Amino acid sequence: MSGTEEATVNPDGSTTFANGEGAEYNATENSTFYDEGMGTIYEEELPKIDPAIYLLIIFVIGVVITVVVYIKRQKNDDEFFTELDGEKFNLKLPAAVDEYYDIKDKCIDSGWEPGKKVDKAANGPHRVLAQALMKRCIADIPLVTHIQKESSGMNKLYSNSMVSIKQWKSYQAAENMVSIEVGEVREEADEIEPGWSQVIWRQAMQYHNMLKQRNESEAKQMAAQAAKKQAEENKVLVEKKKVDDKRARELAAEKAAADLIKMEEREKQSKTAFNGGMKKGFLSKSKK
Repeated sequence: MSGTEEATVNPDGSTTFANGEGAEYNATENSTFYDEGMGTIYEEELPKIDPAIYLLIIFVIGVVITVVVYIKRQKNDDEFFTELDGEKFNLKLPAAVDEYYDIKDKCIDSGWEPGKKVDKAANGPHRVLAQALMKRCIADIPLVTHIQKESSGMNKLYSNSMVSIKQWKSYQAAENMVSIEVGEVREEADEIEPGWSQVIWRQAMQYHNMLKQRNESEAKQMAAQAAKKQAEENKVLVEKKKVDDKRARELAAEKAAADLIKMEEREKQSKTAFNGGMKKGFLSKSKK
């Protein structure tokens, strides 16, 4: 029975086909195969996947993408604000602060005491200490004005979550340092002269502006003098170049004239040598 197949129904409901060569096919209701002899196609049913699994996979992928984007954006924001603000709040107290305390120690060693009535002579400890404190206060003015200028902007940025935590802490540290310095200057002012704390910062601002104007005026004068000096030097260089160019043209003309004279002399000498070296009658016809 080469052209036919026998089918056997198994107890479990499956069917076994035997071909002519003795091979068997076990066909279940979920199997798929193609029988060339019968021309029949049996389709196997694929296992069904719960749609919730697809939703879970999509959800996990979305969470991963969101986390990656958030971390990248946070990093970019930190870099942006760090580059934007730079080191503007990396402030240090001026050297005049330490200088003041050194002078104060010397004044105390000289007999000065806080609140004690002393001689206000020009070279006395009271006068020297007051000058040192004013110098310290003037040196602090740039720090105070810087914090005052940045205060409103930084607080607004922080309230709108537009500044990094690192930069905000840097600003707070600088603001606290300047605030403590302002308070210490006032305390020292009252020790030197009771009530001076009420006006010392205003006086320091006035002196600071005066010194700033004077420095700017001196800088402008120095720049003007430097420009004038440079202009004079440029003028001298131009005149020197004119003289050098004129002298160079004269030397070139003299050289050209000398070369021309030498050329004429060589031509004259060559003609003389040519005529003097010829025998008499050399060019005349010989007579037979």
